[in-house]
Amino acid sequence: MNLGTRATSFEQRLAIWELAQAGQTDAQTAPALGLSVSVVRKWRRRARLGRGGLVSQLGRPARGALSQTALPIQDSLRTLRKAHPGWGPLTLRVELARPSRALGPVLPGRTQIAAFLKAEGLTRPYAQRLPLAQPMAPPAAQPHAEWEMDAQGVQRVTGVGRVVVINIGDPYTRLLTGSLGCRHTSKPTTADYQLALRRAFLLYGCPRSLSLDHDSVFHDPTSASPYPTRLHLWLLALGLTVRFIDVGCPTQHGFIEHEHQVMTHQVLDDLAFASPAALQPALDQRSHFLNTVYPNRALGGQAPLQVYPAASHSGSAYSPEREAELLDCQRVYAYLAQHHWFRRVAAKGQFELGTYRYGLGAAWGKQVVHITFDPQTLELICASQDDHRTRRLPVQGLSPAEWMGELHLDQLPTYQIAFPWSAAACRMTLLFETWAGTTLPDNRL
Repeated sequence: MNLGTRATSFEQRLAIWELAQAGQTDAQTAPALGLSVSVVRKWRRRARLGRGGLVSQLGRPARGALSQTALPIQDSLRTLRKAHPGWGPLTLRVELARPSRALGPVLPGRTQIAAFLKAEGLTRPYAQRLPLAQPMAPPAAQPHAEWEMDAQGVQRVTGVGRVVVINIGDPYTRLLTGSLGCRHTSKPTTADYQLALRRAFLLYGCPRSLSLDHDSVFHDPTSASPYPTRLHLWLLALGLTVRFIDVGCPTQHGFIEHEHQVMTHQVLDDLAFASPAALQPALDQRSHFLNTVYPNRALGGQAPLQVYPAASHSGSAYSPEREAELLDCQRVYAYLAQHHWFRRVAAKGQFELGTYRYGLGAAWGKQVVHITFDPQTLELICASQDDHRTRRLPVQGLSPAEWMGELHLDQLPTYQIAFPWSAAACRMTLLFETWAGTTLPDNRL
């Protein structure tokens, strides 16, 4: 492929300038961005004029692409593309050639149609991938250095119904630190994962790092420059490092995938539960059995806590009543300040970032804005592509109360919760059972 002839996006040109500012040479930047050295050199020099110099001036003369093509063909292309945004240039050319359209034997080629679509603003914008910052490699192997967390696929269990089990464990010690059964769902929510983690923190303390896959609860799969989810921000505020495995590589979660099978065989396959309330106690009892008694072959025929007795607690204490004190907002602010995002503004001037909607006004409509975070003022800085306009917006969703979700101990009543219990009330009750060792029944989780 001739890298020198491929068009560059605004995001790539901005990356060229940022890498140059960081001290990288053109020869180092070119392979990193998949461009030729000459293209990198050109945009680095233009960037000296400011962000406005990064706006492309390439293209056909003012008369436009397909200017020599019959107007009925141009009108048909516009109509087809607007009606079918997913159709590419080749599909559009085939549609133009249908006898029923009677547009004649001479039609523009695929490349000409692509140029016409770009000139008309009918192409989908290219978004450069800007992944979330995370450690490049797992931490040094030691107890509670990094846990793995994952939810097994939905299963139907006799006497319980539809169940998804969230398992959490330490691959170094083979310790299963948490196993939570979520009923009547095929996809656990943020509240479910927070409950599973809080119970694990109460029993074994907090780990230094947590390894996750790319489930939408953990990671935004819809954007090339994702914004952290609420669960991700909560973990960062607690002081945990979050690491995502590679997309499509479940083998990087080999330990927790194995624990899914173990818990299925030990608990879900063979038991017929008398009531749904019996599921969670069975999972807890079997987790304790695997950690203290079961002869694990990977550990020479001993249980995890027999080989690693010090793994009974990480040393990093956690308590629900102190969670608000443990959440450090500055950790989140520092993390967000490392990133920048690109979002397309709707026609009415709105865009979404982290499930929150922001308004810039109609004058910003139908363009891509470059967004950064100011940790001092807690504002999003939105800049237009040509850098002619900037605007600051107060950021949303950055408070401990929002990260904590359901856990608001100061709002709890001092009397018995009335039946029927809500799912949120059941999650809180299960957390209190783990915290205080009570035996309140769990009837709705």
